Amino acid sequence: MIENYKHIIWDWNGTLFDDTALCVDIINGVLARRKLAPLTVEKYKDIFTIPVKDYYKKAGFDFNVYPFSELGREWIDEYEIRKLECGLHKGALTVISGFAGNGKEQSILSAYSHQSLVDIVRYFKLDLFFAHLVGLDNIYAEGKVDLGRKLMKQLGNGKGEVLLIGDTVHDYEVANEIGADCLLISNGHQSKEKLSECGVTVLDSIIDLIDGKSTGPE
Repeated sequence: MIENYKHIIWDWNGTLFDDTALCVDIINGVLARRKLAPLTVEKYKDIFTIPVKDYYKKAGFDFNVYPFSELGREWIDEYEIRKLECGLHKGALTVISGFAGNGKEQSILSAYSHQSLVDIVRYFKLDLFFAHLVGLDNIYAEGKVDLGRKLMKQLGNGKGEVLLIGDTVHDYEVANEIGADCLLISNGHQSKEKLSECGVTVLDSIIDLIDGKSTGPE
């Protein structure tokens, strides 16, 4: 049961922050400006992965023609301008505040750049709920295993005491690497079919945590 965990590590983008549709819209703009085929939301959720460089390849970009550094900068510049078009997933605040009310410590571990993560969490007035906000030192979402290991050392919790909640296979991979259990939510950046391959509990929505539909990782 989730009640048994002492610390909850949250992913941000797609898990707490409902930004999938915006991300698809922006990447389709980047594709269109290079006369490449757009992605449907379903296709996006099927090919999205971290590091995002691999997903850009699957989206159709040839880095010999369009350098990834150029594409990544173009994408993130528009994202930073438009990100407040998005909000929290329905039920996210209720879950976060409920966990806090039950005495659970919480942190965010994200492939988003650190200062941008801090700024947006503060914008939504959520920072008081989190003991640690941990993001990357760059804009290219290369992965967060090393950051996760450092966070676990700070937490000092033992095996079975930490649950990582995310929306991607990479979150599952991070959980395995850092010694945390994992629970995944499928209304973010990857499909339920892809997440189900991880062999852990996959919820349709963060609201399912409120409804008590989860018994924790299997």
